[in-house]
Amino acid sequence: MTTAAPSGSDALGEGLVALDEPDTSPVHQIHERLAPFDAAVDEALDRLRGNPVADRLLYGATELGDFGLIWHLLAWSRALYDPRRFEDAVWLSGSLAVESLVVNQGIKRLFGRERPVPDFERPYRIRTPLTSSFPSGHSSSALMSTIVLSRDDPAWPLYVVVAAAVSTSRAYVRIHHPSDVAAGVVLGTGLGLFVRGLRRYVRHRGNAR
Repeated sequence: MTTAAPSGSDALGEGLVALDEPDTSPVHQIHERLAPFDAAVDEALDRLRGNPVADRLLYGATELGDFGLIWHLLAWSRALYDPRRFEDAVWLSGSLAVESLVVNQGIKRLFGRERPVPDFERPYRIRTPLTSSFPSGHSSSALMSTIVLSRDDPAWPLYVVVAAAVSTSRAYVRIHHPSDVAAGVVLGTGLGLFVRGLRRYVRHRGNAR
């Protein structure tokens, strides 16, 4: 006994039903749960958007955060001023390269979250990344760099302020959802502590020889 193939109209109807089915994937469900947080933070940022000083500051911060530029500059400027910081700069630049690989080619590919679409005209041009949205690489590199650079450095409040500006800027310019930024902060903190611990271990092993 054979079953008749569905007619053209039946097949079309089945296709429409399939398209109407909600996305129940775990990743989509996570994004749905984060939506209220994103909306609340974005509404708060809307009160600041359009302010000329805030626009210039935060659009500038987001550009300086591209490819970890500001952190490389800070680390190597310190090394030029104080040669004893040369090892710090090498560790940070190497850590930033690994962090970028882990976040952009690993975690972002896993989540595949779409970036937000701004409902306003940006006052300044910014680079639009080709990677997906979650988590924010600017935020993860900012927190990791802050933790690494702050070791035995009285200028650590400066790094905290720069990290806050770079991280906030990503939601402000609407290149990231606020929850992307929050995830980047948590991830970067963990990576920063890991790098500091790894460095202590390497030094200990070196001194023990």
